[in-house]
Amino acid sequence: MAVYNTDFKVTQKADTSPVTEADVMAEAIITKGLRSLTPDIPVIGEEATANGSQAVATDTFWLIDPVDGTREFLDRNGEFTVNIALVHQGKPYLGVVAAPALGEVFWGLNTPMDRAAYWQATPQTNPERIMCTQPPAAGLRVLQSRNHGDSKALDAFLTDFSVSEALAVGSSLKFCRMAQGLADLYPRFGPTMAWDTAAAHAVLAAAGGRICTLSGEDLQYDPLRLKNPHFIAWGRPEPSARR
Repeated sequence: MAVYNTDFKVTQKADTSPVTEADVMAEAIITKGLRSLTPDIPVIGEEATANGSQAVATDTFWLIDPVDGTREFLDRNGEFTVNIALVHQGKPYLGVVAAPALGEVFWGLNTPMDRAAYWQATPQTNPERIMCTQPPAAGLRVLQSRNHGDSKALDAFLTDFSVSEALAVGSSLKFCRMAQGLADLYPRFGPTMAWDTAAAHAVLAAAGGRICTLSGEDLQYDPLRLKNPHFIAWGRPEPSARR
């Protein structure tokens, strides 16, 4: 937030995506903290990877996106997040998603033994348990990215469903809003990386939702293949949602 509130500089990474000093500083802070807490668990961060850091094959690892929604950060609309996920055997077991400009924090524990998701509206309020909800009778509340994605593919996919509302939300907040029961469906036809989704994936799954590939398999995370396939994120869809 110290950077957010200044006239910060923006540079481009090799893939032409924007990066600011906030990305670099936040990742350094988070990486140091995680390595102190869990020195035996590898940490994979977006900025370290962009700078040539090589991931290692491992069953358990941390994933960091220090500023998810950099374009939201640049636009100063508040809808950027900090994503921290613990992945075990391809599944996001723990996820923390913070929205610093909004003051919100989400977290989810998503293990075979325990699933629970929480939301803290402000640092001064108590955490609340959150859960996905059934879609309204009027139709699905559908989320889409503010700045990314394939609108033609999205429109084609939605022809099979009754849609009551279309909402544009930035960053991994989309999954978190679904976990709160405020939306039902987020189809993503466009490139994303593992650190974009893993933390919020844990929150959504812990709240009763699911993220699957277009072939219907659960979205998995591999430290050696960090690019996600296209996916569909669901809250609690009902058969009646289809036309």
